[in-house]
Amino acid sequence: MSHLITVGLDGSSAGSAAADWAANEAELRGAALELVHAEDWAQYGPFAAPLPEPRPQWAEDLLALTRDRLLRDHGTLDISTRGTSGLTASKVLASSAAEADLLVLGSRGLGAVAGFVVGSTASATIPETEAPVVLVRSLDGQGQPPGPADGAGPVVLGVDLRSNCDRLFAFACEEADRRACPLVVVHGWSLPPVFSYAPHLDPGVAKEMAHGLETTLRGLLRPWEEKYPGLAVDARVVIGQPAIQILDAASGAALVVVGRRVRRPALGTRTGPITHAVMHHATSPVAIVAHD
Repeated sequence: MSHLITVGLDGSSAGSAAADWAANEAELRGAALELVHAEDWAQYGPFAAPLPEPRPQWAEDLLALTRDRLLRDHGTLDISTRGTSGLTASKVLASSAAEADLLVLGSRGLGAVAGFVVGSTASATIPETEAPVVLVRSLDGQGQPPGPADGAGPVVLGVDLRSNCDRLFAFACEEADRRACPLVVVHGWSLPPVFSYAPHLDPGVAKEMAHGLETTLRGLLRPWEEKYPGLAVDARVVIGQPAIQILDAASGAALVVVGRRVRRPALGTRTGPITHAVMHHATSPVAIVAHD
């Protein structure tokens, strides 16, 4: 592994929150931190603001000031900076992520009902890299990343038992182990539509199905519990829309982890509906992990 975390900066409070979160994560991992600014963010972003000075100087100052600020709180970190021009931000960040363990980006808040803006740069970058991508919110508008006041929130993992979950389990278990916090694993499911129109069917079928899913989830978790014997794992199989169940469990979480299948559809890359919903509505940092 490269032991490098890359964070994208665009001059926003969300970008500042992402940098703070990435610095804390780098300390947890014993990794170096790279600050990256791609020129087109401020000019073409949906919340663009006039720059007070020429663009190259503004970008250089953004990187230097952010590095200095982080070093005041994380004096032992190895922090490098990189500015680029002439390339789209998503291409720059995807290229940076290929050399890193983790890519961290900011997301802007719109409020509790509307959710968050996952900007065009982040939306374009996520499908372009197989490295985990973490989206960090700035809930107070002052560049402070969200999280439990005591830092003791769990890592929440949403899984689809029909998919290969190994990369998700590996990432989530490592993150929970680093933080010495519980891991909450959530699988949301619904009864097949036929049960809505057949009330005479055995009412115990739903219970049997839930038991089967719980057995499957426990079986998938067993090798990871053996690998991390000190990790407290709370496995939940719940009836309901998966995204809603994950968001409910994620209240106060240190980190929420969801998956994205690696695929190249004819009409372009995209994230699935559950991951998309969690990305746009979770208040905690959200890690999107690519998997088969």
